[in-house]
Amino acid sequence: MTVVTKGQRRLRRRRRVRARVTGTAQRPRLSVFRSNRGIFAQLIDDSKGHTVAAVNWIEPDLRKLTATDQAKVAGELLAERGKAAGVETCVFDRGGYQYHGRVKALADGARAGGLAF
Repeated sequence: MTVVTKGQRRLRRRRRVRARVTGTAQRPRLSVFRSNRGIFAQLIDDSKGHTVAAVNWIEPDLRKLTATDQAKVAGELLAERGKAAGVETCVFDRGGYQYHGRVKALADGARAGGLAF
């Protein structure tokens, strides 16, 4: 019997999601990475392999906030940057994480900022 670690289970879920979700120039993929310390998100055009917009938890606007507030503001900031780049809609890639807590807060913030998905 083999032991499957938490990271390996997340990687399997992530690959399963990525097999179905791809971003285009008109509708990029909103990719989320959640670490213990913060959250990262980017809008990716998979057809070109190009990042359209990104947000990182170490930015001065986000650094001092609590984890859930940080994720919500990061989503709003990403939506603002995406709209500046001409993005109106996107597809959401939760990265193998459960759609709950910080991941859900980021998605809600992006929706509040004007991104549709």
